[in-house]
Amino acid sequence: MLSGLNPQQRDAVKYLDGPLLVLAGAGSGKTRVITRKIAYLATECGIDARHIAAITFTNKAAREMRERVAELLPGKQGKGLTVSTFHSLGLQILRHEAKRLGYKPRFSVLDAADAQQILADILKTSDKATLRQAASVVSNWKNALLTPQAALLAVADEAEHQFAQAYQAYQDTLRAYQAMDFDDLIRLPVELFRGHPEALQTWQGRLRYLLVDEYQDTNGAQYELMKLLAGASGRFTAVGDDDQAIYAWRGADVENLRRLTLDYPSLKIIPLTQNYRSSQRILRAANSVIQNNPRLHEKNLWSDHGLGDLIELLQCRDDRHEAETVALRISAHKFECRTEFADYAILYRGNHQARLFEEALREAKIPYQLSGGQSFFDKAEIKDLISYLRLISNQDDDPAFIRAVTTPRRGIGAGTLEKLGDHAGQRHISLFEAAFEAGFQEHLPDRQLEPLMAFCSFINRIADRAEKEAAGSLLEELLTAIQYEEWLYEVEDDRAAKAKWLNVRDFVGWLTKKGAEDGKTLIELTQTVTLMNLLEGRDNEAVDAVRLSTLHAAKGLEFPHVYLVGVEEEILPHRECLEGSRLEEERRLMYVGITRARRGLTISWCAKRKRGGEISPCAPSRFLDEIDQNEVKRSGAAAESSEAKEDGRRRLSALKAMLTK
Repeated sequence: MLSGLNPQQRDAVKYLDGPLLVLAGAGSGKTRVITRKIAYLATECGIDARHIAAITFTNKAAREMRERVAELLPGKQGKGLTVSTFHSLGLQILRHEAKRLGYKPRFSVLDAADAQQILADILKTSDKATLRQAASVVSNWKNALLTPQAALLAVADEAEHQFAQAYQAYQDTLRAYQAMDFDDLIRLPVELFRGHPEALQTWQGRLRYLLVDEYQDTNGAQYELMKLLAGASGRFTAVGDDDQAIYAWRGADVENLRRLTLDYPSLKIIPLTQNYRSSQRILRAANSVIQNNPRLHEKNLWSDHGLGDLIELLQCRDDRHEAETVALRISAHKFECRTEFADYAILYRGNHQARLFEEALREAKIPYQLSGGQSFFDKAEIKDLISYLRLISNQDDDPAFIRAVTTPRRGIGAGTLEKLGDHAGQRHISLFEAAFEAGFQEHLPDRQLEPLMAFCSFINRIADRAEKEAAGSLLEELLTAIQYEEWLYEVEDDRAAKAKWLNVRDFVGWLTKKGAEDGKTLIELTQTVTLMNLLEGRDNEAVDAVRLSTLHAAKGLEFPHVYLVGVEEEILPHRECLEGSRLEEERRLMYVGITRARRGLTISWCAKRKRGGEISPCAPSRFLDEIDQNEVKRSGAAAESSEAKEDGRRRLSALKAMLTK
């Protein structure tokens, strides 16, 4: 279990005398430490795998960790091991303990769109910016474990006061729906364990050792959940890096690293500084930038991968010239060095920067892959239609019921659904079943009951036919009956409505064709679609394409050659983050960008850039001056020295020689 580990990694795997913080620098093999420690605990320390939990932040990271552990603990050795995200673990706890909190085990988990719709009804607004702000504020309160009552006492202005009142109404609505949102999956287990010591004791016995990945990304609620599960003795290994804490905007709190040292005085700290990814020059550049931040623990990354090429600081005339230059350089470098397109990444601060690079890559006939692009199944209009299919297939699917019954609106308001949710919660039955109970119906006026029963009866009729009739014709009938196209044009502008309706037509066309070709009913097709939706993104077949990505989305990835673009004042650092802790986070973002590169790193900036339809002058980012100048060479508009020109001539001659051969 310890072979191939360096001394610090080995110490981290073997240490079991108390709480442990592993400060794992970029590319220092943290996943190797976590997976080896899981195997070490299970094989050398007598802790059964089913009593070990490894917690991370993304499904992708959990899946990769699970695969690596399976190689170390084959067969029954790894049976029962928990490798999950914080939210998946919270969901698992809540399913077992729902009744203690007044929920039925088959509660609904609402997505962001469903949650914003509830807030829209409460705030009586459809303004998307207001709803995003309200959702963000409520989310931050939940992550900080503030109740609606506490939030009302903590508000700073009138806008926050309005959001705090909405927070109370929002929670009341969720409770009535027997539903939770994403943040509740962490907040409610904390509430459970604080209020029910016997439940905490059960789960502490079930999960006897915790390993927490990307610890610097935890928020207040996640930290509290970890503390409760780990117990006073601190049965955990936390792995993180304060230099890569870049998610404060979504509630992560780098101060959790400091809290560990206060809450656990016996905390052991082991830094991992040997980098297995990058050349020495790239690491020196990263170290020289990040040392300008106040840091919890000093650490300098090093590697034995050799000195490597100088980092190129490239000045471009404008943003279009920058995109064209990067595309041409990738094309030339690939031809010259016989690399793959997948060896290159273009990283930027914000999604809005991607468009010009997409255009330039298409013009140069370079394939590319855009990170963080929206899944087809995540589009609101597709989720709307899938909610109907799920409800037709399974009338006990409460999340599908809530979405279908309110999309399009059909005279069934929040008051009706709150009463339905209360009745379903008391009886521990689904919302659909509750609608047909006399005990519910007798307390509802006819004007509220009639549209609800019309909807439920419609679903029942379609469900009866779905096992027998052709899927295509039934789908067309469904869309006509709910008047979905007409509703889209009512709630969206014409352009958006047309685009969404085309997506619906594509989806229905695909289902119709598949139903005819495979002889599948609508019920069978729904099961196929659900499975596809769950598995989407799991097929990680390598695509030979340049990766376009924001710096936030690129964290955890690495590439042989990186172009870090748009490194200008007011972009990186962002114009709203030019001082204090926000500037420190921008510097960490720069550090993350630099440390994505293995061998080649080019950092570009523009002398001018188009903003809001006007050309504005730009200044290079202050972070460029923080890079050790011994590790860089300058090129572009401001650096056409004889040396740069000679370098260009040499490369051109080499290309000509290769073409001649």
